[in-house]
Amino acid sequence: MITVNAMGDNCPIPVIKTKKAMQALTGPETIEVLVDNEIAVQNVSKMAAASGGQVSSEKISEAEFKITVKMEGVPLAAEEEEVSCMPDARDNTVVVVSSDRMGTGNDELGKVLIKGFIFAVTQLDTLPKTMLFYNGGATLTAEGSDSLEDLRSLEAQGVEIMTCGTCLDYYGLKEKLSVGTVTNMYSIVETMAKAGSIIKP
Repeated sequence: MITVNAMGDNCPIPVIKTKKAMQALTGPETIEVLVDNEIAVQNVSKMAAASGGQVSSEKISEAEFKITVKMEGVPLAAEEEEVSCMPDARDNTVVVVSSDRMGTGNDELGKVLIKGFIFAVTQLDTLPKTMLFYNGGATLTAEGSDSLEDLRSLEAQGVEIMTCGTCLDYYGLKEKLSVGTVTNMYSIVETMAKAGSIIKP
């Protein structure tokens, strides 16, 4: 395990430090990068993924984020390009998830599809600003959900994860919320009303 401490560093320093650590590899290795802001998470993640890394990220506290880059070997050869500071890769899109499955028909297939849907959100070039979870969707942000790693990665990159408190109470999951924050119906309606666009699986 290689640790890159980029806490307090302004862009493009976190990207440059990570790139140097990757270029020094001689075989498979995992690199942990510590940064203190969401934009650095987005920039480092984008560079590492483009170099062939398997990237995940986690919000540790309000001003501490950990990016994990799993490399199978040396970085993919690419044309040397100037490291630039990308703007915030989020727009005013709101993703609304109201069920723990996607579509109607076979329930097990629906659960596979919703897990794939949330993973696909992590791969978007422009991330949504907010993800809202209510009714059956509230179970996806609670302990035991197969989508927690993807949702934590989105949260680390600045996506607001909000789950209906009434729904968590109904399902007995208030104490098991594992990502994001609890919200209420007024905030859900207000967030949807202000959205530039809404995506609902």
